[in-house]
Amino acid sequence: MPPAPETVEVEFITPRHLAGGGDPAWITVPLHRACGWSHGDDPLMARVLLSSPDQKALLRLEPEPEPDGQWWTLHHAAEPDRPAWYASFGALTPVELIAAVTDALTDPTPPAGAPSDPYEPLQQMGWSPNFTDNGLVSSDGTAYVQRLGSAEEPGAWFFTATLGTDRPVWQARFGAHTPAYLVTAFTAALADPKPVLRMDSGRSLPTRDPNVVTRRTTDVLAVYVAGALEERVHSLAARHVTPPASPTPSRQPPAKNSRSR
Repeated sequence: MPPAPETVEVEFITPRHLAGGGDPAWITVPLHRACGWSHGDDPLMARVLLSSPDQKALLRLEPEPEPDGQWWTLHHAAEPDRPAWYASFGALTPVELIAAVTDALTDPTPPAGAPSDPYEPLQQMGWSPNFTDNGLVSSDGTAYVQRLGSAEEPGAWFFTATLGTDRPVWQARFGAHTPAYLVTAFTAALADPKPVLRMDSGRSLPTRDPNVVTRRTTDVLAVYVAGALEERVHSLAARHVTPPASPTPSRQPPAKNSRSR
């Protein structure tokens, strides 16, 4: 009798913004292998630097002494129609949320008709106005968003996951000139009710309070867990493959001695 397939124990966690950071490879490996971003090689530095093929974007992952610091930073150079912009993410920002931004940034053909209002995905999931700072707050009160500035001169975006006024978990920041579709990619991932998978939740979960987070433990085929990143790389790489052009029918010259009607 053949041995049973190997399984591993994983947890599916909601809400996803309180699931912990996750594996940074979910972001860095596809950027390098599927999107052609180059990386520096400095074994003496505990950091990762990835630059886009056009050298306009730089992603830095640099662990700081403070566990709640902004470990991820994304800088983009100025372009003819837009000043330089940045985004940064705290250490415990789930990689799925950051990946939504990098996936949108590297998409060669962004989907037409996608929502461009960052508030829209949150409002659809029941986030309500936070009148103290003109922002939105999640229905459970553990996440909120605020945009600085005014309607005439909008400023930077600030997203915060929190377990109370004095217990912030992580913060994400988008500069005032960040393209709206990238901020919307982040809010769509933030509003997504689907749980995220974690294998090291014992170390990364900011809280185990069952009144705040839901944890569903289950056994999953090891081959599935191991292949998830590879499948993601292949899926993103496929976006850059140009389909072969349809052959153009050759135009046959008119037969000799033929007459037009």
